[in-house]
Amino acid sequence: MSKAEAEEFKSKGNDALQAGKLTEAIENYTKAINADGTNHVYYSNRSAAFLKKGDANNALEDANSTIAINPDFPKGYSRKGAALHALKRYNDAIAAFEQGLAKFPNDAALKSGLESAKRDKDGPPRPAFSGAGGGMSPGMSHLFGDQLIQRIMLNPKTRPYLSDKEFMAKIQRLQKDPNSLTQMLSDPRIMEVLGLVVGDNDEEEDEEKPTMPTPKPKTEVKKEQPAAPKQEESEEDLSQLSPAERKKKEDQKAAVAAKVKGNDLYKSKKFDEALAAYDEAIALDPSNMTFLNNKAAVFFTSKQYDECIAACLEAVEVGKANRAPYEERAKAYTRAAKAYQKQGDLAKAIDMCKEAQLESYDKATERMMKNMELEKKKADAAAYHDDDKAEEAKQRGNEHFRNKNWAEAVKEYEEAVKRAPTNAPIRNNLAAALCKIMDFNGATTHIKKAIELDPKYVKAWARKGDIEVLMKENHKALESYKTGLELDSTNTACKEGLRKVTAMINYGASQMTEEEKMERARHGMADPEIQRILQDPIIQQILRDFNENPQAANQAMSDPTVRAKIEKLIASGVVQTA
Repeated sequence: MSKAEAEEFKSKGNDALQAGKLTEAIENYTKAINADGTNHVYYSNRSAAFLKKGDANNALEDANSTIAINPDFPKGYSRKGAALHALKRYNDAIAAFEQGLAKFPNDAALKSGLESAKRDKDGPPRPAFSGAGGGMSPGMSHLFGDQLIQRIMLNPKTRPYLSDKEFMAKIQRLQKDPNSLTQMLSDPRIMEVLGLVVGDNDEEEDEEKPTMPTPKPKTEVKKEQPAAPKQEESEEDLSQLSPAERKKKEDQKAAVAAKVKGNDLYKSKKFDEALAAYDEAIALDPSNMTFLNNKAAVFFTSKQYDECIAACLEAVEVGKANRAPYEERAKAYTRAAKAYQKQGDLAKAIDMCKEAQLESYDKATERMMKNMELEKKKADAAAYHDDDKAEEAKQRGNEHFRNKNWAEAVKEYEEAVKRAPTNAPIRNNLAAALCKIMDFNGATTHIKKAIELDPKYVKAWARKGDIEVLMKENHKALESYKTGLELDSTNTACKEGLRKVTAMINYGASQMTEEEKMERARHGMADPEIQRILQDPIIQQILRDFNENPQAANQAMSDPTVRAKIEKLIASGVVQTA
């Protein structure tokens, strides 16, 4: 595939990403990468799509690829920091943003990302709304303090609101009485500010923006000077040389002439005649590695890769023996690397790139090597697949799990996943083992993958619900158990899980401290679905009716869709019942 096709796939991916079709966007970016794996923008865009889909691990891997291919691309560090932030690896996220800022100190996205990561690491928990008969949670007033106006001013989207008197009156009222928020939820500007104060202010950029060219300084037009008379090229005086030295000089001159002839034949695609001309040059001056490099180029173009590699390595030996420039020797190694890549021998291709970098460092060669390493990693993973060995590793993992050797169980299940990455039950087992060692993020990643592989796998839905309960995301657990029961109404794990999480939602809140309630609500507010529900004008009106018109609110709750949304808010802890 050509680079033009790669750009076309990228464009389709951008359109899909903007339309919210994340799977389609990822597929198109992947096709772009397959067509041109040296373009860092494709990895950057796919990282953004993975992160929006909730797959922070793959987003992180693509962000690392972006940086590896082009370390001078600031968005690569933003992507890496955002992925680490999503994985709640706050220290690593902060380090990624700071690494980017060390190179690009004025980058707004890196500054914003660093501030957000530090706030989530060190700042107070996010607030919760109250439901019927309740007031605003105590921690909410802190969010509408003196820093609010500064945050609105720093955000380009919300800055114009500061000139609106009605908006400013609402902000001042909020600062005096945070409980008045429920009366303002119908104002979309207030909802934007609410997103700002809880940290949901990330910019969505899906492709590299072209940088404006630096204007060239105007140069003074100088008056044309009369051309100096052309001096005739002086003929080298060979009269003082010995016969042997004179012959050597003459042979070198004839070799260069043969090379020029070979170059013309090569451009005309007369490869056999070009090779004969280069052989003539080599016979006249065997100490010049350039002629061997030229032969290698002909072999590469005519797809004679073994001959190309042999010519390149011979050129390096001649160059070393005759102290040829390091750049020329590096060029020979790089061409050998490309020939090995064409043959599918990526290990030797990478070795050749390393040799080239030792001779003379080159950014283009470095990018090519990183891309080869990524390609080899994928090829090695594909070659490692073996269903029988995967089953053996799974059985060993089961044995360790029964004996409560959690770490060993994880090790064996991970081996099984490498052997059979599309096996949903193995990923389900791995998720269970990861929960035992408190790696809930890892467990979530694998259980989501298991469901993606087999959406009707009821055990995976039950396991997903169990993990979400452990992560205090009861509203998500409720939905997971219900989905499992829709697939199999007799499933005991889903039935029991639904019973327990319902009890926790109905009775657990009364036993929680204020701090625990705030922590639970913070998890809820981080969920994009909860944020969408809160932005629904109908839901906003119903929340106000619980305080002002309970009868209308109860009537609205007879609608199954509305009731499901309100129950989700309650289950998340964002809305608390009296």
